[in-house]
Amino acid sequence: MRAVRRMTAVLATVGATALAASCAGGGGDGVELSTGTDRPFVVTGVSGVTQVAQLTGPGAINDTESVAVAGTDLGSMVNVDDVTYLVFGDTFGTRDPGTTGGGGGNWRSNAIAYTTDDDPSDGLTFDGWVLDDVGLAAEVAVGDKHPNTGGGEVTKIPTYGFAVDGAIYLYYMSVTFWGEPGRWDADHAGLVRSTDDGQTWEVLEAPRWPGEGNFVQVAAVTVDDGGTDHVYLWGIPSGRFGGVQLMRVPATTEAVEDVDAYTYFAGIDADGAPTWSADMGDAVTVLDRSVGELSVMYHEQTQRWLLTTMVDNGDAVLFEGLTPWGPWSDPHVLTTQAETPGLYGPYLNPRYVSDDGRTLWFTLSIWDPYNVFWYRAELETAPG
Repeated sequence: MRAVRRMTAVLATVGATALAASCAGGGGDGVELSTGTDRPFVVTGVSGVTQVAQLTGPGAINDTESVAVAGTDLGSMVNVDDVTYLVFGDTFGTRDPGTTGGGGGNWRSNAIAYTTDDDPSDGLTFDGWVLDDVGLAAEVAVGDKHPNTGGGEVTKIPTYGFAVDGAIYLYYMSVTFWGEPGRWDADHAGLVRSTDDGQTWEVLEAPRWPGEGNFVQVAAVTVDDGGTDHVYLWGIPSGRFGGVQLMRVPATTEAVEDVDAYTYFAGIDADGAPTWSADMGDAVTVLDRSVGELSVMYHEQTQRWLLTTMVDNGDAVLFEGLTPWGPWSDPHVLTTQAETPGLYGPYLNPRYVSDDGRTLWFTLSIWDPYNVFWYRAELETAPG
């Protein structure tokens, strides 16, 4: 199934150069892998967490009403050279006064905005959206929209994205039932692909991962693993009550679209080196906490991995990792449910980090008013 969408000229021009420059594949483009764990944690805390701007919905710094986005959530980010794509979940064009959480008219399972804004200090100004044929924010992966009874797909929610070999991929979960807060069921997870700078998108029949497994929601980073780029994907089950596991795939379209090309982190050998298995059942948990939507990035200044999520279906936190599989620090609180009621989905982006590495900017969803906000935080570190 292919969806044809219109985008503005700026993305077509920038995107063509971006994909050629950033998605060439091969080795050396990704984060260089280090497996050493004989180092201390250096993050001592997070301070100065501040809401900078509202990105979507009424009162936002972006005009989202003209593209029929009155309420949406998530906002994970995919970088393709100068373009950052912001990928949203269930999106509604109209909402009655007083509506809390997802709901409303003109429901689309997902939507994508994009920006070339390189100054995060005052929020992110969108250049535009992936649009449908009448100029509204498009549903790039059409959800079946069955009733919420567990009898079929309710919606397709993109959980993260990445780009390789001239293609952009979104990893989505097929939700079949929304249950109590933080709990939902999925039939499977899969991929949506664009090969023309985000102008058209296609839901791929393969690869797919089972809805009862640990790779229903992911975060993705391209890693230079032994001279060959791989996409590393940190996975969690449906809902917000599972731990994190890790898989990887060579950063080529052929591999990405072949489920047999994926291998799963199966632990450390006697020499401290990672072991990988072709059997998903061999995957071990690398972060044994109940977490929700997550993002992962490599922090150049500290040479550590940062993972943001919500822990125990509550507060937004940041973990520091020495390698992609840990060990991971205790969580550092970004903001709590008491401070920011209804928060979820804190997403980092390595593009939006200050030159000294101290300031991080991130997206955060808030259930009421069911929209996406832009935050900043100061990373406190010690020598390491």
